[in-house]
Amino acid sequence: VQLQASGGGLVQAGGSLRLSCAASGGPFSAFHMGWFRQAPGLEREIVAAIDWINNAKYYTDSVRGRFTISRDNAKNTVYLQMNSLKPEDTAVYYCAAEIGSIWRPRDPDKYDYWGQGTQVTVSS
Repeated sequence: VQLQASGGGLVQAGGSLRLSCAASGGPFSAFHMGWFRQAPGLEREIVAAIDWINNAKYYTDSVRGRFTISRDNAKNTVYLQMNSLKPEDTAVYYCAAEIGSIWRPRDPDKYDYWGQGTQVTVSS
C-alpha cells in the first residue's frame, strides 16, 4: 500500500488549504484513515481521522470547527480541508491508513501505512 500526500504550501493566517492523500495497492474502502502532523521539536499528533465502517470522524480539539476530513472511496482519496489556519498549524502533515475493524484514531502506532508528508506553513 502506498499513500501519496499533496496540497501543502505557504498560506497566511486565516487562509485555507486542502490536503489530499491518494492510496494505491490496497482496499482503500476498508482502511481507517488519519491525518497527523509534526512540528519541529514536537511529537507527531493526530489531527483528524475517519473510519471506513460508519464514516465516523474524529478531530483533535485544536482543529475542531476549522478542519474537515472526508473520503472519496471511488477515488481512493482522503481529504483534509483546513480553514481559518493559524501559525500554530504549521507542521508536516502525514496521512496514514489503519487496517481492521477496530477504530483507534488517536494512536499512531496502530496505523499500518504512512504517506511521505506534506509541509504546511502558516505565516502571521
